[in-house]
Amino acid sequence: MRIFPGKWLKIKICKKNTFLLLLFWASCWILCYDYNNRAVTGDLCEDLCVTEKLMYKHCLYYQRGKKVLQADWQGTSIILKSKNDAFSSFQPPIFLDESDAQSLTDTELFVMVAVEIKNTLGLDLPNSTLLPLWPERKDSQNWKVDLASMWSLYQQEEYLLFNLLQDFSRHVLRVVGTCGHFYAVEFLSAGLSWKQNLFPLEEVVGHCKTGEEKMKALLDIAISFLDMVHQFDNEFSHRLHLCDVKPENFAIRSDLTVVAIDMDMAFFEPKMRNILEQKCTSDKDCNFFDCFSTCDLKTFMCGAERENSNLQVICDKIFRRWFTQSIMGSIRPFPLQAELHEAVQKCAESTNLESLFTDLYSLLQKSQKQLHRGNV
Repeated sequence: MRIFPGKWLKIKICKKNTFLLLLFWASCWILCYDYNNRAVTGDLCEDLCVTEKLMYKHCLYYQRGKKVLQADWQGTSIILKSKNDAFSSFQPPIFLDESDAQSLTDTELFVMVAVEIKNTLGLDLPNSTLLPLWPERKDSQNWKVDLASMWSLYQQEEYLLFNLLQDFSRHVLRVVGTCGHFYAVEFLSAGLSWKQNLFPLEEVVGHCKTGEEKMKALLDIAISFLDMVHQFDNEFSHRLHLCDVKPENFAIRSDLTVVAIDMDMAFFEPKMRNILEQKCTSDKDCNFFDCFSTCDLKTFMCGAERENSNLQVICDKIFRRWFTQSIMGSIRPFPLQAELHEAVQKCAESTNLESLFTDLYSLLQKSQKQLHRGNV
């Protein structure tokens, strides 16, 4: 059994990618070494380390231990992710080394898993939600390896969010497999801040030959963004806050559904409050990326409640880029053009957004119908 797929060594690399590839090679060599020595497990390990059906393509991100890699798995592009370089960098379940580990009942183990997930997400979850994350208890040796691998995944917020929400939301990536501390998700092309349209429309709807076609696509995507905002704000047990909103953290499916593809900075309400409630001397100390609160100068503590919202940040960083003269001016004026532009500007600058959400949604739908009918 080979420790590392030989074909990977044949990849031709340019100098600027050599360091990243070597880091990836080292990480996977260690991961496959652990797999061959039965220290880790996962449904992708065999294809990654033995059959060579999972092949590295290139590194998308590497910083402070976090790795995001694009790979080919049996002819399908996927993304491999891990919060840390090595399996050993994750805290193992301490009870696995205890002599009486086998005496623990399934109920006791289930409680320990629930506590670990609560420590990661800051959230109490019902048993029915936790069951998909529960490793089936088989023979003693395999069970310990399964649980140790799952424990490294339990410590990664993004893995838990994707796994828990994929059956409830069209707006998150699907997890397709794991190996040790790495998890694989479906591949979708991320947005790009430097593109005028922000997202690669040609990949999902083909080449937009006219300004009207481009605007139709952007209106569909904008409505999907609002659907995502409404769901994250209202349809889970707690509000889900997006604290890092930029085109690179989202992608568009072929049906123009918006998908959050990077959720390292997404937090449910209980954890969001803990993050924001910190010591401060001014409001600037209460800014956590795109999530803001205010400083109480009597107590010198930041407010636990977020002052801005997902909608406001999306209006500011996404919609404001679209609904401007530079893009809307590329088509013949339609009756709601100026009104839509004004609503987006107001949304980006206001914190009272309950009525603005409804107004903006309605304007987008009306604009969509006008363009669909050709009334421009």
